Amino acid sequence: MPYLQNLEFHILSDGFFMADGGGAFGLVPRVIWADLLAPDDKNRVPFALNCLLIKSEGKNILVDTGYGSKLTPKMSQLLGINRPNGGLLDDLARHGLAPADIDVVINTHLHADHCGGNTRLAGDSAVPTFPNAVYYVQRLEWADAIAPNERTRATYLPENFVPLSDSNQLNLISGNTVITGQVRTAVTRGHTRAHQIVILEDGGQTAVFVADMSTLHYHLQRLAWVTGYDVEPLESIETKRYWQEWLAFRQALVIFQHDTQIPTGRLVAGDKGYKIEPA
Repeated sequence: MPYLQNLEFHILSDGFFMADGGGAFGLVPRVIWADLLAPDDKNRVPFALNCLLIKSEGKNILVDTGYGSKLTPKMSQLLGINRPNGGLLDDLARHGLAPADIDVVINTHLHADHCGGNTRLAGDSAVPTFPNAVYYVQRLEWADAIAPNERTRATYLPENFVPLSDSNQLNLISGNTVITGQVRTAVTRGHTRAHQIVILEDGGQTAVFVADMSTLHYHLQRLAWVTGYDVEPLESIETKRYWQEWLAFRQALVIFQHDTQIPTGRLVAGDKGYKIEPA
């Protein structure tokens, strides 16, 4: 999907999974959100596992890695994992790339559905999936991940990120960071304390991979709609308040990581606030 003037990027897929609707919509009553995104008989809604491949300044950059291949059959069934076209590596191969061709991996954060594919099993051990890549992770995110609490322990899984440090492929960054002249990250506190989005800019055009700053397009349209997974929900609201205006002013292409209805769109101002128009 080439889009920006001299910058090629593609949305890749690690498949889909089923997330609890209450977690996805937090305090929003089911009677409201269920009309927008119908749940199954277990109150689950479909989530995409979108990742982003960027080709910039001679580098192959991968943003997030999905759940990856280490899940047990029981966990895959519990999560309702569905990969009709294979996983992330299959999609990468369709674009002519092998894991060894990836130069940079950016993790928006270290929840399992965003970084599980960072590593793969080699025998009984987890090793980096992308042997030649430098993995960019926010330092504060790393600190929270290696010392999880009772709420976060189920999603901060050491096998997804500790091997990166062991192999000296981990680059801990602090705050907004330039990756290339066309690609940068920005910290968007709320979902986690150091969640980051990825901004692509070239030729006066902008695209933004928003990850879980806005899990679904509904969350970006409505400030008060915050997932049950956000560790700082009030920070999420203020973060979205800032980025709503920023995205709308630049007419940026917004790339949603989990949205199965509107994977890409633009935020526009209306009579009753902002809304996402599919792009």
